[in-house]
Amino acid sequence: MSLTYHYHPLASFCWKALIALYENDTPFVSVLVDLTDEQSRSAFLKLSPIGKMPVLRDDRRDCTIPESTIIIDYLDRHYPGVTRFIPEDADLALKTRLRDRFYDLYVHDPMQRVVADRLRPADKRDPHGVGQERSRLRNAYAIIEQEMASNHWAMGNDFTLADCAAAPALFYANKVEPFAESHGHVGRYLDRLMQRPSFARVVEEAQPYFRLFPQEP
Repeated sequence: MSLTYHYHPLASFCWKALIALYENDTPFVSVLVDLTDEQSRSAFLKLSPIGKMPVLRDDRRDCTIPESTIIIDYLDRHYPGVTRFIPEDADLALKTRLRDRFYDLYVHDPMQRVVADRLRPADKRDPHGVGQERSRLRNAYAIIEQEMASNHWAMGNDFTLADCAAAPALFYANKVEPFAESHGHVGRYLDRLMQRPSFARVVEEAQPYFRLFPQEP
């Protein structure tokens, strides 16, 4: 098989590209990367020296593609399916990429910083920094709340790259800074994402690993 996806089932950015693979039933082989296992870590670092997941390997085209956004763009170009993740219209494509960056930078990133703080030793935690990240999340929620008052998906009626970014970002953000009660449109958007078969499959496959998710201290 041409495509091999290197990932971890709990990693949020890995979810993002996995949604795209499942969305179009794209054939691929998966390789679970365990960075705590020396053999798995060593093999992955040979493929991707920077050591960040996910990575897609395409043997047919002899390409190694890192970064979730770029993987989805690559799939859209070289393995297109019924769902097109980036619109053909140039202006709409630009807006879709902007929305992707919004979810990565202003929801996904602060969420991960809050989670990362939970993994630190108690005397190394940063309550002030965590408070700032939670504030960033709330600001992002307010923006999404306005947008989703009239949208079904992030860009309107079509499921796109932006929704692939939104799904894991909002799923995990809701665990660290819940929004369902305070931002109803955002909560209902997450509900729709959870009902999307591609994302529902990702979440179901991650179930055995949720015990590893760090809880609030």
